[in-house]
Amino acid sequence: MDTFEDQAYVLAETVGQALKQSELKLATAESCTGGWVAQEVTAVPGSSAWFEGGFVTYSNEAKHHMLGVSLAVLEEFGAVSEPVVIQMAEGVLQNTRADLAIAISGIAGPTGGSHVKPVGTVWVAWSAAGRQTLTKHFEFNGDRRQIRQQAVLAALTGIMDRLRN
Repeated sequence: MDTFEDQAYVLAETVGQALKQSELKLATAESCTGGWVAQEVTAVPGSSAWFEGGFVTYSNEAKHHMLGVSLAVLEEFGAVSEPVVIQMAEGVLQNTRADLAIAISGIAGPTGGSHVKPVGTVWVAWSAAGRQTLTKHFEFNGDRRQIRQQAVLAALTGIMDRLRN
């Protein structure tokens, strides 16, 4: 697979087949990717059978009002943090009829980074009803588009890993 588009489509299609076979539905909460995971999964024909929907919660206010992320947690840890993506993913499950959720928050740049959280810092969470939410921290390299693309691929790869287990 040469391009991001090819990789993302194959991953989304594979995720969709696994979800359909398991009779499960997926939903997303995206910040730095701006709905790109939802875009990739809905590019797959028939995705309405396994994709419930998605939230683009770019601002802290949206994370709080749409997904129930605690303002205290946002204040203490910042939007790009493990506690926030956990609450985002669990908020998706509480606000949809999905069985599985992906949440992504990161700093895609070119500005917004710091010594503690440089540009390329991304947190992803995967949540399933009745199971512990899993998270992973990434430090991606590249420009804004490349960081966002890597986050999309990581999110889809992670959900596929969870479906295999």
